[in-house]
Amino acid sequence: MNFWQFMLQNSGQVLEQTLEHLWLVGVSTVLAVLIGIPLGILITRLPKLNKPVLGAANVIQTIPSLALFGFLLPAPWIGTRADRLAILALTLYALLPMIRNTYVGIQGVDRAVVEAGRGMGMTDRQLLFQVELPLAIGVIIAGVRVATVISVGLATIAAAIGAGGLGEFIFRGLAMVNNAVILAGAIPAALLALAADFGFGWLEKRLQPS
Repeated sequence: MNFWQFMLQNSGQVLEQTLEHLWLVGVSTVLAVLIGIPLGILITRLPKLNKPVLGAANVIQTIPSLALFGFLLPAPWIGTRADRLAILALTLYALLPMIRNTYVGIQGVDRAVVEAGRGMGMTDRQLLFQVELPLAIGVIIAGVRVATVISVGLATIAAAIGAGGLGEFIFRGLAMVNNAVILAGAIPAALLALAADFGFGWLEKRLQPS
């Protein structure tokens, strides 16, 4: 059975696994945005936290994905649910580009513009939301873009702990030594990564300050 025959005969299952994959990536990316962007803002305000925060995010990136899943298994309320464990792991992996790009984006705002805002009597909060974040939004979206693409790829590993997603086909195909089954997971995952990269790339250009 070739790839196209397998896809036609198992289209319902492929769709189901694709939706599971999107769920894992979508939830973890949203959580990474909610955690990473505030942390990126925090280290621009408290530079002494720069090295510890970025260092911790860098260390997480160096841990192999399967090993990280193993480390998280004993976590209460997490290890008992494969999907929760996968979402937590994907969130941790997505933090580095989110934190780093937020920090770099805000630090890259022209200081003359910031000082002009201060001269007009703007508070730090007003400067952040009305000047710095709008000017840094393109760089921040680039971080979201990188994090999402990374998550799409890493989410295939989540099938190893029973979290579902397109990795189910990849692991099944490896066990069966069947390239058609492997491709049924690999090709949709690659298309999702390309779609995310294109979509966020377009958004990044649209939000880039002129």
